[in-house]
Amino acid sequence: MGRSMITPESPRCPGCQMPPRWCVCEGVRVVDCAVKVDVLMHHFEQYRPSSTGHLLKRVVRNAEIHLYGHDRQPSRDAIVRPGKKLWVLHPLGDPMPADATPGEVQVLLLDGTWRQAGDLMRAVEGWGRKVSLPMAGESRYWLRTQAGAGKFCTAEALIFLLGALGLKEARDQLNLQFELHVYGGLCARGAKALAAEFLASSPVRAAYPALLERLSRQRARDRG
Repeated sequence: MGRSMITPESPRCPGCQMPPRWCVCEGVRVVDCAVKVDVLMHHFEQYRPSSTGHLLKRVVRNAEIHLYGHDRQPSRDAIVRPGKKLWVLHPLGDPMPADATPGEVQVLLLDGTWRQAGDLMRAVEGWGRKVSLPMAGESRYWLRTQAGAGKFCTAEALIFLLGALGLKEARDQLNLQFELHVYGGLCARGAKALAAEFLASSPVRAAYPALLERLSRQRARDRG
């Protein structure tokens, strides 16, 4: 991967967290879904522009982030909604109930590295039902190397969940926002070849021709 174009001192768009010249906010669309979405984020993820937990907060209506750290422990009462069935997504959980009603489900996504996710899971143990999803294929989260085959990022887990619940429109809308997030991040890092490879098989290519043209002009100016 090419060198990063983002440093801690670089100005960033307050929306997408990209450097202003790589801002993708014009492509952001709010995703409505029946499931209540919450993210338990490890505090190390808090300032990382690549975080898909931040992406979910930006694009999923009513999604919320709750920070976890040594001096910041989550409160069940502050997160769990009355009248909802809380699912905590985890690869070692039970299979998803076949008769689930999306409007009754609140999902808690664990956002951190795989090692950090273990701490997050212990912090919420017993809060709700630990659920695993039928997730297959390869991760499209090209901004970070996944921990092995069948490993996916936070946003991809929600995309799989929405599909499994039959919420196709919400799933497709969120997937498009996720793909735009990854592509923008690759451009911001100066990973031109990888960004082009990613775009070749991405729905972003057809969905955002004007935005892609602007980013293409930006790359040309950078080369000049």
